[in-house]
Amino acid sequence: MQRGYIFAGLATWWWFTWYLLATCDATKGSVPRLRLSYKDLLATNRSVLFLGHRGILDFRSLYLDEYRDRLFIGGKDTLYSLRLDQTNMDAKEIYWPPLPGQKEECFQKGKDPMTECANYIRVLYPLNRTHLLACGTGAFNPICAFIYVGHRGEHVFSLDPTSVESGRGRCPHEPNRAFASTFVGGDLYTGLTADFLGRDSVIFRTMGHRSSLRTEMDQRLLNAPKFVAAYLIPDNDDRDNDKIYFFFTEKATESDNKGRAIFSRVGRICANDAGGQRVLVNKWSTFNKARLVCSVPGPDGIDTYFDELEDVFLLRTKDGKSPEVYALFSTISNVFQGFAICVYRMADIWEVFNGPFAHQDGPDHQWAAYEGKVPYPRPGVCPSKTTNQPSRQYSSTKDFPDEVLHFARAHPLMSKSVYPLHRQPVLVKTNLQHRLRQIVVDRVEAEDGQYDVMFIGTDAGSVLKVIALQRGNFAAAEEVILEELQVFKAPIPITEMEISVKRQMLYVGSRLGVAQMTLTAQRKRSCMGQSTTAPSWSASPSHPRLQCNGLFTGLQRSYEMR
Repeated sequence: MQRGYIFAGLATWWWFTWYLLATCDATKGSVPRLRLSYKDLLATNRSVLFLGHRGILDFRSLYLDEYRDRLFIGGKDTLYSLRLDQTNMDAKEIYWPPLPGQKEECFQKGKDPMTECANYIRVLYPLNRTHLLACGTGAFNPICAFIYVGHRGEHVFSLDPTSVESGRGRCPHEPNRAFASTFVGGDLYTGLTADFLGRDSVIFRTMGHRSSLRTEMDQRLLNAPKFVAAYLIPDNDDRDNDKIYFFFTEKATESDNKGRAIFSRVGRICANDAGGQRVLVNKWSTFNKARLVCSVPGPDGIDTYFDELEDVFLLRTKDGKSPEVYALFSTISNVFQGFAICVYRMADIWEVFNGPFAHQDGPDHQWAAYEGKVPYPRPGVCPSKTTNQPSRQYSSTKDFPDEVLHFARAHPLMSKSVYPLHRQPVLVKTNLQHRLRQIVVDRVEAEDGQYDVMFIGTDAGSVLKVIALQRGNFAAAEEVILEELQVFKAPIPITEMEISVKRQMLYVGSRLGVAQMTLTAQRKRSCMGQSTTAPSWSASPSHPRLQCNGLFTGLQRSYEMR
């Protein structure tokens, strides 16, 4: 049996190698057309760095407030407010260490006083017109507070000491523990491990006018998850149907590999979930999840899977409907290491959640689609006008029959998986010298059509600016790396990125600090009668000629015309 697994692994590896070679002609763009060093970016004013008032920020969180034209940054024991029009000037600081005694208690429990026993600010959201919500690790004792930031046009910044309260369930205990959250209508939805030991993996709702809810401690719901992202994504114009989507990886209970396999998931809950009246009291009653598949199709049905979810970016459309989900995956095996980016349509995600539930008759039985009668209202739907029938009205999940809640508890997993557009990645990278960590996307209307420009952050302090040209429904996408930008001098992992289409800026965070970068370079010279860009022509004489290529110049003009 073991030899069979080895043979299958080698067969997959040989086929995947052939796949990469076969698509070599389509990936000639894998060499960056423009490579800018850290010094180049600073010298040409393409990038501006903020390292904090003490020379190192120990960055943890970022909130881009385009309404106030402010950038809020959370670090170790500190919060910063920066004016977007003058990032290096007028930076205001709040010093917010752990509460008295918390640092000593953290040290006594065996945590590192230098790297763990501090208040690392990890949650930043707008609370109302004048305040932010901020939460930090509090030396393994999470705390939250309200930050006064004033009205639009003002630049004030102060912490309200009377608002400080426990942040448990809102912020992780650990500085580096993965988590995901979103703030909607005064409610904070958070996926995290909520205890000191990091064992209680849970999705919480706290703070707002709705009742506090959490997931049950049940491996069928969440099995050692790593939360990556959370978003409110409306199903339709009925706000009662609004759902919160969580993207995460976890140990797969349905896997044949005895729970050792890691699968990526999309899970969702209704924003108006109130739990049950007798069953699932103060627990989520609408939680469902499905597998996200990102794979390269192989011979005889043996696909190469990218199962470890690294980052997610929600590309919203102008009309606010049917956004697309860009997901960055990795895979690490004994055979090869690689990364892939897959794009998912919300219509395909909705179709899977409206499909059959996964079911297992017993621990020794195979998983299959549930073929019995599904109770009404269908588990996972929200109480709304769409749900209600004239003869049966449900104004709350507390009105749902116990039969529905028992079924929801026993069947959180959907039977079908979510597949990406064209059932394959838009980008595949293998055997890189660095890991890919973060992704944001900008949709650009160019002269010859629409392009999705991907900005990909690495663990070497650099950002890749990439487009993938799809030549057909089944053909491999053609990858073009427009730029490779060394944002930070040290090869440090990029941990967060935010994009401002309005300001044409990219905000890149690492432990060292935060960089504000223009999405494209400024005009500096003309090329054969056409204006183009040349941030550092001395670095490579061939770059100006490449800049004049139709695709590169067409995208450049599109950015400048915005």
